[in-house]
Amino acid sequence: MTVEASTPTKPRKIPGPDHPITIERNPARVTVTLAGRVVADTTEALTLREATYPAVLYIPRRDVDMTLLERTDHATYCPYKGDCAYYSIPLGGDRSVTAVWTYEQPYPAVAEIAGHLAFYPNRVDRIEERPAA
Repeated sequence: MTVEASTPTKPRKIPGPDHPITIERNPARVTVTLAGRVVADTTEALTLREATYPAVLYIPRRDVDMTLLERTDHATYCPYKGDCAYYSIPLGGDRSVTAVWTYEQPYPAVAEIAGHLAFYPNRVDRIEERPAA
């Protein structure tokens, strides 16, 4: 659940049986590509599963080519995870505006995703998981 960051009061919720969140290390090698360039390549991705939403891969910032990303002013808020910041990937044009998100200071229940980035699958060419070498 994400709401615009301009919400006057920010409700804070703890994951539980009604809204579970789990984070696990992903054993695969994960690559993100766009316009023929590798934007991210890692064997240390995390898989976050939240309620009934599709699983999201969070990639360590150190395994992302940050020179390809541009910070945006766009921001949202999740009562389970905290304030969310966004990056665009100019190389992808309009399709890749706000293609990447990050919780730089996530709430304690999801602290593991600090220092990680996630990519919208429809705003990059491919997010691929394959067995790690």
